[in-house]
Amino acid sequence: MSLPTTMPRTVLFDWDNTLVDSWGCIHASLAFTFEAMGLPPWSEDDTRKRARRSLRESFPPLFGDRWEQARTLYFDHFSAHHLNHLRPLPGAEMLLKALHQRGIYLAVVSNKTGHYLRREAEALGWTGYFGSIVGATDAETDKPALAPVSMALAPAGLTVEMLPTVGSWFVGDADVDMECAHVAGCLPVLVGTAADSDFGQYPPAVRFDSCLSLCDLVCRLGDTISVPTFRDGKPQV
Repeated sequence: MSLPTTMPRTVLFDWDNTLVDSWGCIHASLAFTFEAMGLPPWSEDDTRKRARRSLRESFPPLFGDRWEQARTLYFDHFSAHHLNHLRPLPGAEMLLKALHQRGIYLAVVSNKTGHYLRREAEALGWTGYFGSIVGATDAETDKPALAPVSMALAPAGLTVEMLPTVGSWFVGDADVDMECAHVAGCLPVLVGTAADSDFGQYPPAVRFDSCLSLCDLVCRLGDTISVPTFRDGKPQV
């Protein structure tokens, strides 16, 4: 895979297992919910492999007509514990800072419920890096649909239709992120160790083992942006 040779104008990030490790709380909350609903809980490995889609898409097949009860159980447990489990992944803040300092528009498009996502960004002191932080249920549909991407781009005056031509990356750790990148016209950038995942028709264009290695590329590319950068969320020509 060929590495990018210039910096993008905008970078969209997934959240869980891309910038932060919050799998501990996700797994604990799912286990609590499964047990309360009389079902055998997943292993932690199963949680990491299967908890990719948003809750409103994944819970109905799992719990049938009791999915709203399961949703309440999950959110009650998650709300009480998620900040205690929150851990930045190595190099994540270095990467965000390096991109932000170069005037690149950054946003989050995650399938974690939006208000939890924004609480976590605030707790880490990362809110200022992003022009928009969009989570599940913030838009009409969730990732890999384009509605949350459109919402994330709006503060920069960008549209999804502009992404293939302005220079954009979508950075994530899972198949749903790579699918969203392809559909949106972004460069699909995979971080983490999902080398054995079946990406089907939506493969990553480039892979990095961590945010640290992606940050290294950003620093080597320096100020090679060949398109307008951003100041206060507005493109500078």
